[in-house]
Amino acid sequence: MADVIEVGAARDGTSPPAAGPARRGAAAGRTGRLTPYLFLAPYLVLFGVFGLLPIVLGLWLSVHQWDFQLPHRPFVGLDNYGELFSGDSAVYGDWWQSVRATGIFTVLSVPLLVVVPLGLALLLNRSFPGRTFFRAVYFAPYVLGVAVIGLLWRFLLDANLGLVNRLAGTVGLPADTPWVTDVPWAWVSLVGVTVWWTSGFNAVIYLAGLQDIPPELYEAAKVDGASAWERFRHVTLPGLRPVLLFVITTTVLASANVFGQSFLITQGAPGTETRTVVWFIVEEGLRDNDAGRAAAMSIVFALMLAVVSIANFRLFRYRED
Repeated sequence: MADVIEVGAARDGTSPPAAGPARRGAAAGRTGRLTPYLFLAPYLVLFGVFGLLPIVLGLWLSVHQWDFQLPHRPFVGLDNYGELFSGDSAVYGDWWQSVRATGIFTVLSVPLLVVVPLGLALLLNRSFPGRTFFRAVYFAPYVLGVAVIGLLWRFLLDANLGLVNRLAGTVGLPADTPWVTDVPWAWVSLVGVTVWWTSGFNAVIYLAGLQDIPPELYEAAKVDGASAWERFRHVTLPGLRPVLLFVITTTVLASANVFGQSFLITQGAPGTETRTVVWFIVEEGLRDNDAGRAAAMSIVFALMLAVVSIANFRLFRYRED
């Protein structure tokens, strides 16, 4: 057999092809194409388990009457959604009251959480003694959990025993302000505490964006005789446009998902005036054991936030064009 192979190889004057290197090259090519997916695999697994799966489960729950204490969970179709828009349903008034409370908090807090951190970042971006210390001081409250912040300010803002009213009385201001039990003071408390607590995070984001703006642009503007306001308007703001988009979008979403502040500081008072959407969803799903209706509320609320986020992106895209 060996003689036959040798004769056949010599007859046409060619040698058999080297299959080993070609196969190794093809295998290497397939491995190279799979490499990006292998790196993405951990993220895709986590996203599927903690992102896509809860969405699918939420959609499934929302079309059922899902009571954890009952063995049967009948299919109800879109009834859970219809109750949110039907004036005759038991949850209509409370649902839209919570939407209103969330909207009030978002409208009041977002402008402050966009403007105040920007002002802090502009100040902290300058060179002065102790700059690093002040950066740490302004960011420090953000590292505290919402439970710590809520309980701390609940005691400080107490109308009878709180330190805030005591200090106010010493300087001639009213010493009996109902900071957590009446409006508009409850909204002032919630927004003020949130701004104090989270401004440091947005300020750090702004600082990173300010340091990416080339100093040559400011020098050229000064040479052209631009004032400080004109440099801020024509150099700083355009340079911060991507950062502003990120800050506004994340701040809107975070403010709309407020829960801990109202739950711990005002406890929804007066009445349910400061009870937010997330709080109402938690009550509906866990206290009243109606996970189906709570899931429907969550999906409707998520769609509302998606519309707001899309509008925000379109607004910034329009300005860029």
